[in-house]
Amino acid sequence: MEALKKNPSWKGRRGPVVLVIMDGVGYGKYKEGDAVADSKMYNLTALAAKCPHTKLKAHGTAVGLPSDEDMGNSEVGHNAMGCGRVFNQGAALVSKSLETGAMFEGTAWKEITANVKNGAGCTPTLHFLGLFSDGNVHSHMDHLKAMIRQAKKEGVKRVRIHTLFDGRDVGETSALEYVDPFEAFLKELSAGDFDAKIGSGGGRMWITMDRYGADWSMVDRGWQCHVLGTARQFASAREAVETYRKEIPGIIDQDLKEFVIAENGKPIGTIEDGDSVVYFNFRGDRALEITAAFEENNFTKFDRKRRPKICYAGMMEYDGDLHVPSRYLVSPPSIDRTMGEYLAATSVRTLAISETQKYGHVTYFFNGNRTGKFNDKLENYVEIKSDVIPFEQRPWMKCAEITDQVIQAIDSGKYDFIRLNYPNGDMVGHTGIYQAVVCSMEGMDIQLGRLVKAVDEAGAVMVITADHGNSDDMFEHDKKTGAVSLKPDGTPKAKTSHSLNPVPCIIYDPAYNGDYSNEPKETCLNEGLGISSIAATCMQLLGYIPPEDYDKSVLK
Repeated sequence: MEALKKNPSWKGRRGPVVLVIMDGVGYGKYKEGDAVADSKMYNLTALAAKCPHTKLKAHGTAVGLPSDEDMGNSEVGHNAMGCGRVFNQGAALVSKSLETGAMFEGTAWKEITANVKNGAGCTPTLHFLGLFSDGNVHSHMDHLKAMIRQAKKEGVKRVRIHTLFDGRDVGETSALEYVDPFEAFLKELSAGDFDAKIGSGGGRMWITMDRYGADWSMVDRGWQCHVLGTARQFASAREAVETYRKEIPGIIDQDLKEFVIAENGKPIGTIEDGDSVVYFNFRGDRALEITAAFEENNFTKFDRKRRPKICYAGMMEYDGDLHVPSRYLVSPPSIDRTMGEYLAATSVRTLAISETQKYGHVTYFFNGNRTGKFNDKLENYVEIKSDVIPFEQRPWMKCAEITDQVIQAIDSGKYDFIRLNYPNGDMVGHTGIYQAVVCSMEGMDIQLGRLVKAVDEAGAVMVITADHGNSDDMFEHDKKTGAVSLKPDGTPKAKTSHSLNPVPCIIYDPAYNGDYSNEPKETCLNEGLGISSIAATCMQLLGYIPPEDYDKSVLK
């Protein structure tokens, strides 16, 4: 990797460039439900009023997703910001692989199907486990259906689906909108000797889909449910959803308790020796822990009680450095020459920091899905442990603790580039609790004010942006009229998914004196760009010339 070339016209700054990523904070389309605009964010408002700023695209094709109807997310958002270019992402890659049939010609697919067609188990079963929605952030129902059809076509006799209900990337109580047509799909397909049924399920924030080691008990509950069948029994997924909704008023899909489908008192979908399992999520962060439970020999996070001898495959390779999982159906995007790698080659001293919920985003995803550092001597990664409680109960999360350490880092003079993520707008936004989201925004804004003072004192530069929208669109709206959708009691129906809205890019440079000569001109920013422009922007502010093939900087 070659070092970046220095911009000879750049006069430089005393302090570092600080990249602040306000996760899930965009510019709302509707007044009603825009918790960002509805919050008293005095510091952010003041910065936007006096500093050069623009709006950046953070969804759809601007971040490598199939279409502009697709919501952005933290994974692809940090990929785009960190690599400075747009790569086709998981959803697009999987769709293309299915469209061309490449997935079914691959070694992994042939191995998992051959295992259950030729295996020695009593009733060899092909299991599909993953997020049960069409949110296209972690998975898509169309991918699941295509694989089930192909399995039948190739002679697989028995299929079981383990459903993780969404309620975050789709409507918060939309589970039955997916269950009912899917059950009809399975019924139509299950003719002759082909037997396909839902075997187990639960909410994505209650079982299985933990990330960054935040709460391994989620994965434990998922294992007991999907693998061992030790969960509350129901006759159907619909019955499970309806029962939990009656017993726990106000519960939303992501928090639904675990369940198994049983016949004559016996679970119909336990995972046994000789079976095959496909984890059909294409996004990696919430796939690594359940994958470890299936694949690792010396697993110690919880007592698996029984580890079946199976053929396991992930939809994609979730960790390219550790090569996890060992078998996967579609190759992930090959992201090279990231900003982090260039900065390391240029001897730029870097700090990356967030709390657990977004730590992997400012490290692994920002570095192009790469585990570890490019240069141990130049880079420091700091993880502040997240609270393991519902986010609406502590909506400020760890933004103050993150800020404490960032201010120390700025003052220390040890770093040239600091990147941080405030998770509040996304993680609290997903709860659908409007008051909590407003609280999270105002708590984060207090920390922005603290950063401004530190930047002033150090003569630093601060770039404020976001990876996608969420807290800016907290109510469901009618797509035709824009009117707020109401619940039967007349209150707004909460929206817990990401938005399609643009995000801010604000340049705060207190040392700017209106005379940059040939330096980047911050007074008039480029418009119509995506968040992939953040990399070139930060490189310019550091005093370097971005690579020619990087997406254009916001600086003119």
